[in-house]
Amino acid sequence: MKIGDKIKELRLEKRLSQMQLAKLIGVSQKAIDYWERSVNEPKSSYIILLVKCFDVSFDSFFEDID
Repeated sequence: MKIGDKIKELRLEKRLSQMQLAKLIGVSQKAIDYWERSVNEPKSSYIILLVKCFDVSFDSFFEDID
């Protein structure tokens, strides 16, 4: 699984739109879209915010990532 797939999976589990997630972590909706489509990857500072937002551990966030 790519990191973008994991972000999308967790976002959908939390029933958040891309725009809602973007506002929660302080990025544009386009950034979320690019991450989910694996156009690019989030910086480590945004990964920290995503983990907190999704209320998961770093281990569980990265366990399925290739």
